[in-house]
Amino acid sequence: MALSRRMVAPVLFVVLLLVATEAVTARVVSEERHCLSQSHTFKGMCFSSENCASVCKSEKFPGGECKMHGATRKCFCTVVC
Repeated sequence: MALSRRMVAPVLFVVLLLVATEAVTARVVSEERHCLSQSHTFKGMCFSSENCASVCKSEKFPGGECKMHGATRKCFCTVVC
């Protein structure tokens, strides 16, 4: 019984350390900023974000999405900046 009481504090410390590390990691991942760059090869008005994403992937971007630009929808490629 005395051994288990001595182990409570170190075990609790390790658990709290792991929880704090996970919280910091989750916050850093959620704070990633995504920059947009208009596609150079997409032609016409952008109606499908899936089509836009495939064109952006051919331009070496990880993805893309249709966004309003003025009165028209254009294809913008996304990248983590």
